[in-house]
Amino acid sequence: MNTNYSIASVFIFPLLAGLLSCGGANKKAAGAADAVKDYPVITVEPRATTLSSDYPATIEGQQNIEIRPKIDGYIDKIYVDEGTPVKRGQMLFKIFAPQYEQEVRTAQANIKIAEANVNAAEMEVNKVRPLVDKNIISRYELESAEFSLQSRQAALAQAQASLVNARTNLSYTVVTSPVNGVIGNLPYKIGSLVSSNTALPLTTVSNINNIYAYFSINEKQALEFATTIKGATARERLKAIPPVTLILATGMVFPEKGHIETASGLINTETGSVRVRATFPNPGSMVRSGSSGIVRIPANLDAAILVPQKSTYEIQGKKFVYLLDSAGTVKSVEIRIRQNTGGQYFVVEEGLKPGDKIILEGVATLREGAPVIPREVSADSVFNRGK
Repeated sequence: MNTNYSIASVFIFPLLAGLLSCGGANKKAAGAADAVKDYPVITVEPRATTLSSDYPATIEGQQNIEIRPKIDGYIDKIYVDEGTPVKRGQMLFKIFAPQYEQEVRTAQANIKIAEANVNAAEMEVNKVRPLVDKNIISRYELESAEFSLQSRQAALAQAQASLVNARTNLSYTVVTSPVNGVIGNLPYKIGSLVSSNTALPLTTVSNINNIYAYFSINEKQALEFATTIKGATARERLKAIPPVTLILATGMVFPEKGHIETASGLINTETGSVRVRATFPNPGSMVRSGSSGIVRIPANLDAAILVPQKSTYEIQGKKFVYLLDSAGTVKSVEIRIRQNTGGQYFVVEEGLKPGDKIILEGVATLREGAPVIPREVSADSVFNRGK
């Protein structure tokens, strides 16, 4: 018996068997990798949709009125607190300024003096007139008495005007609200010296029955509004814009709808934007002046080509989809989409036409020219699901 042959067979045959088995496994794996997979496919067709564009906004009250003192004095009383709702004419502050009370008393005394002088001048006229009529004294004496009476009457009128002015100044010691609104900050406390030249106002009263949401749109968006919204004038186009929505800082949708009322006639040369104002009713003063939010503007499209965002992929800032051809292979196609808010769908402006079939999902596993088994999915079921 050949011993060497036996030893070789012990080592070589198992090695050959292992190599053969590995080769078979690799072929099976390669076959599995090359297997054609099925992918869901939808047919794109024009459909009606509503897009929403979001714009960061700052919110102001219908009126933000700074309350400033008209006289010099010390704050004697504060009748309101920060955030308090007030009515027109309601007392806000009392300023201690005794000099104005003294001016009123002085003016009242001057009126009494002037009235006495007028009475005396009238008596003089009444005394001189009959003497002139009897030619006892010259007419010059009567004219002099009448001129003196007119002078005293003018002095009385001046004293009365001084009293009105003094009372007006005295009324400024009580500061009232000029409108219905809500009190803002109170930077000064009782005892603070204030004047008409004080840097900060006593407070601010915000009329927030209606609120203004100010936001900016760029030049391109302004031109799109001008060309897509019907109307012969800017005013008519603004009225044709659908009601807009306000998203508060908490993410909550403000329950009241608003309307865009004004847009600046000039483009800011520094920012290239147009300032726009939307007005919202604010029952219950829910939103305060100085808040921030987002104005959402809807745009209704009658016939738009929509594609789900999951059907697209991006390379160097460009969007692509996989288009299914008649041979059952896929082709990468660039699309240009309309700029709109986030969501589940894109509006395609260029790159696709009605009737094209695209891969619905799983695009990350595809490559150019790969064969697929299409599994038709109803477009209505895809787009209606996201509503």
